[in-house]
Amino acid sequence: MIELKTLEEIRIYSDPYRIQILNAFNKFGRPATVKEIADAMGQVPAKVHYHVKKLESIGLLTLVDTKLINGITAKYYKAYEGSVQIKKSGIDETIHQVFQSETTKLLSNLYDENKKRFLEANQQKEPSGRITNTELQLTREEFDELNQLILDFCNAHERKDRTEDQDIYELFFTITKIPHDMLPGQNK
Repeated sequence: MIELKTLEEIRIYSDPYRIQILNAFNKFGRPATVKEIADAMGQVPAKVHYHVKKLESIGLLTLVDTKLINGITAKYYKAYEGSVQIKKSGIDETIHQVFQSETTKLLSNLYDENKKRFLEANQQKEPSGRITNTELQLTREEFDELNQLILDFCNAHERKDRTEDQDIYELFFTITKIPHDMLPGQNK
């Protein structure tokens, strides 16, 4: 798991164009060059390269191989396949509002990209997406246990050595404690 702890890390990750680059790397399903990604996105390699370096600086892309091809060194990058979490503790109160704004932007961008892929996938002949929205009554310990179960399941099934009988699924979930004053029938 990668924990984003600084405002700069969150800004790097929350950029919508960088999320598109990560998605392009994930679609390849193998390490790819900046040129391959730029071509797939219909973009200029120099622009993609700039953003690849930013993503590499926070561990979301890793240089895994280089090959000399016709006198040019081709660098192959691989997208990080684990979970990414934002660590809010320890943030100076003076930047709390900016942090909150960047977190909101990140969540919105992740949601929009996930929603787009969900809708595209479910327009296929064999739709495969599921939506679940429910309220749970949990103790803090049960909340922690549920979160850990989901993370452990995701870690155990990350894309590593996929077999032919396995499909790739994307999981996007949020789990949030609802403050008492936001519950239906409560005074606000």
